[in-house]
Amino acid sequence: MTDKPLLDRLAELRRDAPKLRAREAAEALGISEAELVAAGGVGAVRRLDGDWGALLKALPALGRVMCLTRNEHCVHERYGRFEDVSVNGLSGLVLGPDIDLRIFFSQWRHGFAVLDDGPHGARLSLQIFDGHGVAVHKIYSTEGTDMDAFEALVVRFHDVGPFGPLALTPVPPPAGARPDAEIDVDGFVAAWAAMQDTHEFFPLLRKFGVQRLQAMRLAGPRFATEVGADGIERCLAAAAAQELPIMVFVGSRGVIQIHTGPVANLKVMGPWFNVLDPDFNLHLRADRVASAWVTRKPTADGVVTALELFDADGETIALIFGARKPGKPELPAWRDLAESLARTDRAA
Repeated sequence: MTDKPLLDRLAELRRDAPKLRAREAAEALGISEAELVAAGGVGAVRRLDGDWGALLKALPALGRVMCLTRNEHCVHERYGRFEDVSVNGLSGLVLGPDIDLRIFFSQWRHGFAVLDDGPHGARLSLQIFDGHGVAVHKIYSTEGTDMDAFEALVVRFHDVGPFGPLALTPVPPPAGARPDAEIDVDGFVAAWAAMQDTHEFFPLLRKFGVQRLQAMRLAGPRFATEVGADGIERCLAAAAAQELPIMVFVGSRGVIQIHTGPVANLKVMGPWFNVLDPDFNLHLRADRVASAWVTRKPTADGVVTALELFDADGETIALIFGARKPGKPELPAWRDLAESLARTDRAA
């Protein structure tokens, strides 16, 4: 028995669940989100030619947009303009006051321009996917977007084909941690203590072959303290009450997206914990946070404190820091807030 054409199956699915998002619809249909988009399942679609560095450099012309980066459990949406854009080989940086991204082009495999009918009318977006068909980054037009510039960009980077099916590979299973007994724990902790910059942390994990969550356990209470899984909710509530500027990092395989500034409008909707501010939205599946840790990393500017969230597979969901610039110490109020989470949970 043959399957119905994909768009017919999608229409049938959406009759029963009209608010189903593209990612959820693709999962229900047993395909990747990239395949759904390529088939026209979310709107009129044009493929992009894959010159990602040139595309990134062209984005400042668009004006105000919304950038969306997500992983399995957390969605990060930031509004603003692309400013201070640079490309270095397979890496890209956007360092504007609003849009702040770390980009890994090696994970950018398939791109589309999509025109869909949103709740406020026609909306144009750029949607980038990895080699597994999983979204790594999306850029949406807003009321402040120069739509003529956006259309000109799409025309410039439109790949006219011809095309066959997307060449996709299965999503790999989460990488498990090595046994603790195989880790040079003393060497690892000594290297952590000798850090001069937070950017040294990921290379340190690779050098010692340590999974990030495993590192939390091995580092000891001097450098990492486990707090309750609701630590993120308590953290953001306290930051909002104090009007304290923070940094919220959420990453996909191809982009790390950062919000810097205060948070204000916090709202729980079922399993989702949300920040719903004019320029920043965060949607976190709070029930998927398996563990949360307050971490302390030495730097040349003093200790940098963070709240790190992990899922049941040990994958990072989000990182929260106090707002700071390189060369400046972190805000004492942020450190007090983070350490209060650790003290409260130790006392409990």
